[in-house]
Amino acid sequence: MPRKRVLAATALAALLTAGACSAPGDDKSDKGSGTGPIKIAIVNAQSGQLSSLGAWELKGARLAIDEWNKRGGIDGRKIEFKVFDDQGDPTIGTNLARKVDSEGFIAMIGTAESAVTLAMAPILQQAEIPNITSGQSPAMPELGSPFLFLNGPTSTTYDETLAKYLVDTKGMKKIAMVTNNGSFGKGEHDAFLAALTKRNVKPFADQVVTTEQKDFSAALTKIRAAKPDVIFLGAEEVESGLIVKQARDLGIKAPFAGAAPQGTPVFAETAGVENAEGTIVSTPYLSNESSEAAKKFAAAYQAAFGEEAELHGAKAYDGANIVLTALKNSKVATGAKLAEAIRATRHKGLLGDFAYDKTGVGIFATQIGLIRSGKLVAAS
Repeated sequence: MPRKRVLAATALAALLTAGACSAPGDDKSDKGSGTGPIKIAIVNAQSGQLSSLGAWELKGARLAIDEWNKRGGIDGRKIEFKVFDDQGDPTIGTNLARKVDSEGFIAMIGTAESAVTLAMAPILQQAEIPNITSGQSPAMPELGSPFLFLNGPTSTTYDETLAKYLVDTKGMKKIAMVTNNGSFGKGEHDAFLAALTKRNVKPFADQVVTTEQKDFSAALTKIRAAKPDVIFLGAEEVESGLIVKQARDLGIKAPFAGAAPQGTPVFAETAGVENAEGTIVSTPYLSNESSEAAKKFAAAYQAAFGEEAELHGAKAYDGANIVLTALKNSKVATGAKLAEAIRATRHKGLLGDFAYDKTGVGIFATQIGLIRSGKLVAAS
């Protein structure tokens, strides 16, 4: 294994073990009001194709927890976390939800995968364990769980902002769509299509692929002949990158547009920096230079993990800070009281000013960026 990969694996192992708490056991007397450590579960993909999301989320959450612990924790109590690997699999996520409950954790941070969060939500609701997720599928707030919160906007916000820029500002009407059939892709498909329909624009191509697909030549060949103004992507980082790479190989020159996945380093690396050039991205976190708070966060993230921060780490950092603030404000409440405290928390975060509604959504704005030389910058 190359030295860089060995170092990366070593660093990830350290992340997974450094904050892990000892087995909580069946004694729940110290998980809420009491004198023992406060136990938080972090659930995300730490292996598999979506592991980059889980790695970013873990680092963002850990940074927030470490900062709180350095300040003395909450009322003098240390915050401990344990990491669970859902592998991006809803079935595994369901089993982990039961484990989080049985091991006595009082809150959960994660997941970054909408399908896994949707699978876990009913179990966490029954167990009355508040959960703050980085997923963005509109299906999550539609569940109506009072214990489920989002640390970013839904696809509805991402894609309304994107459609406004593409159609209203840039006058693009000849639009093609490529989305996958997973929970994230379906949410993106429906949200972007609704935003276009509101503007009396109908996509001339609406190609749906599977989440495991690797060859997109058939879908892209149909799109190529029509020479679109722009191609909308509703798929995760790696799959979106593969679509772009294959599109360029087929001679398609149209720019691509999308939401959170298209703003990540994994997307640009998978597509190839030259191929990703000009991609239009709707994002609530434009860059590490977008505010003084972002600069401070990015510097701390770089110092802690030796790499640049990005959106998912920022989302998890905001989410963890919201949960910890609610715990402090509620004197370490649990269950429904903790959920009420999260909903009442007003947080000026990296992504914006959070104020939760009854559906668990707390932020409702994104910005438009462009990928230039592999980096996301503000659109002119």
